[in-house]
Amino acid sequence: MPTKGLMQRFADKETVLVAEGYLFEFERRGYLKAGSFVPEVVIEFPNRVKDLHEEFVHAGSDVVQAFTYYGHREKMRLIGKEHLLERLNVDALKIAREVADATGTLMAGNICNTTLYDKSKPETIEQTEKIFKEQIEWAVQYGADFIIGETYLDFGEAELALNCMKKYGQGLPAVVNLAPPAIDSTCDGVPYDVACKKLEDLGADVVGLNCSRGPATMMPIMRKIRKTCSGPIAALPVTYRTTPEHPMMQSLIDPDTNLMAFPENLPAFACSRYQIRDFAKECKEIGVEMVGLCCGNASHYMREVAEIFGRKPPASKYSTDMSLHYMYGSKAHFSKHYTNDYKKMYQSKTE
Repeated sequence: MPTKGLMQRFADKETVLVAEGYLFEFERRGYLKAGSFVPEVVIEFPNRVKDLHEEFVHAGSDVVQAFTYYGHREKMRLIGKEHLLERLNVDALKIAREVADATGTLMAGNICNTTLYDKSKPETIEQTEKIFKEQIEWAVQYGADFIIGETYLDFGEAELALNCMKKYGQGLPAVVNLAPPAIDSTCDGVPYDVACKKLEDLGADVVGLNCSRGPATMMPIMRKIRKTCSGPIAALPVTYRTTPEHPMMQSLIDPDTNLMAFPENLPAFACSRYQIRDFAKECKEIGVEMVGLCCGNASHYMREVAEIFGRKPPASKYSTDMSLHYMYGSKAHFSKHYTNDYKKMYQSKTE
């Protein structure tokens, strides 16, 4: 059966779940360099990319997002491999399309912050549009169902991305997500809810936030966006324990070293599964239509999100059931004194 399109799913009041976080997950697995964060793994280990797509769908993602994030011309130039630009993008799109077709999910093309945009320098605006144009055209050519533009620190770059999606995207739905830094507005001074409303009014099909902030510091902004925007909104935080004092992952400080935790020591701040469940519940409560996770995401987190939304993806077969545990389960057969002694010790420490 044909896969239902993105906009039809929204029209049918469905929530679309999106697994992101490929950069950090491949870095964690030893297939991507932190710092440059260029997805060379697409060319070097394509089967690993396919496997992770399948793994995220297995955990509940409705979308296979082509791994072209930071695979654009400026990033490829940075590592001296601009000649591989088209190959990387085409291969990533083909892999994602293959998995989406096999699993009955949607395939998203992806563009992102260019790292060179500067509204005061016309030449960077021209370069940025060139980067967007070629990636969008490849996404259209290789069968994307919609396009996600994301991680924009400046409203101006997000607006340019949207304009390019409308100009070169041949009518594909456009998702535009801002990356909220530590301040209360985009880097060019537009409050997030105002920026999202402007993007919505300019024709974005979905607007919202991704990356930078964890659930605790992203969701207060999402509540404002929900009140401001009438169309579908998106929330895709990083999976780290950000706080009002340290609102984004890049501002977290490792207490052992007093150094910036980003990127190598971020696992010390990883969200619990319970916090991811609470994030998904809050999204459900306020009516976020596109829900997912960005940097730090992993399959067990996506399963938690899926289950909060009433899904039973294949990974749910292996969801935790402590009633079966030999020590703590309802039919525990391990020596009772072990668990009783532990309980007494725990109670004495907490009293």
